[in-house]
Amino acid sequence: MTANGLPLAPGAPDVVDVVALGESMVTFVPTGPGGLADVPSFQRGIGGAESNVACVLAAAGHSARWVGRVGADGFGAHLVEAIGAYGVDVASVPRDPARPTGIYFRTAGDRAGDDHEVAYYRAGSAASAMTVENVDLDAVRAGRVLHLSGITAALSDGCRALLRELTAPRAGRPLVSFDVNHRPGLWRAADGPRVLMDLARGADIVFVGDDEARELWGLRGARAVREALPEPGIVVVKQGRGGATAFDKNVDGLCEDATGTATFVRALKVDVVAAVGAGDAFAAGFLSATLRGLPVRDRLRHGHLVAAAALTVPGDLAAPCSRDHADRLVALDDAAWETLRLGPGWTEADARAAEEVRTP
Repeated sequence: MTANGLPLAPGAPDVVDVVALGESMVTFVPTGPGGLADVPSFQRGIGGAESNVACVLAAAGHSARWVGRVGADGFGAHLVEAIGAYGVDVASVPRDPARPTGIYFRTAGDRAGDDHEVAYYRAGSAASAMTVENVDLDAVRAGRVLHLSGITAALSDGCRALLRELTAPRAGRPLVSFDVNHRPGLWRAADGPRVLMDLARGADIVFVGDDEARELWGLRGARAVREALPEPGIVVVKQGRGGATAFDKNVDGLCEDATGTATFVRALKVDVVAAVGAGDAFAAGFLSATLRGLPVRDRLRHGHLVAAAALTVPGDLAAPCSRDHADRLVALDDAAWETLRLGPGWTEADARAAEEVRTP
């Protein structure tokens, strides 16, 4: 067996479609409205940018592996079991006896609201102890795509060195996907902008919000972001409810200019339940379509559809609609796409319809 043309050593991990490396945490969301000081009970879930992507891709039928680190505690056991239940390979997630699994609490409402609260308990977590020396790099590199995010780089110096190693030029490396995912509270004052720019420049596919680009680097407009990141083959600039623009240097081997061909796809109209996990879902949809070799426009549309699934449920993770249904929606003409509106339950309705077709 080979990975990207290179022979694998005996006993090396099987090649999968996507490997996602990063911290996953146990999340606690109130069972009703109110502030963290007032609500009496919480529902347990899982959350983590990279493991979210792995779970969604596995649910969409891809082979996926999550590589992280958890404590030798009940929360760590729950994370490994819950992520594995999505069909994700979790065999390369060690248990750290000296450090805890990270957890966080958040309010139930939209995180963009003024009353949104989140309380992280992740300092000194098992995941923050990831280094080049203690991570199974063979398992990490045995994927067609390696998905990373800027959150990991902010956890510790060791994590930052690990991401620098994984984004460094290397013969036969996987296609590296990097979601900037800027979390200001995790960074020391001056480090974030420089480190995240360096890591993005080392990736093959970059996802960044236009709001992040303004806050981090003072860049305004999608083309300014692309001009600041000339190295990646594809740069996807997410423009909130407006849509997303992808700059691709390799569309049919042609380029409009040095920034590559720009493709814009308008976001769908969605009846939002909670704006949590949509960015991770968008990346998963885009990467799923990338693995299938679809055109850039279709990759963006698949990203919007998977994001819509996340936006119409209260938690971080939502099952995507079936591939056949997604492909039919992606094939709509522009006018039909722009009038499409999706609300809570739309993916479940698709699943019920598919079951009715299968059942005589």
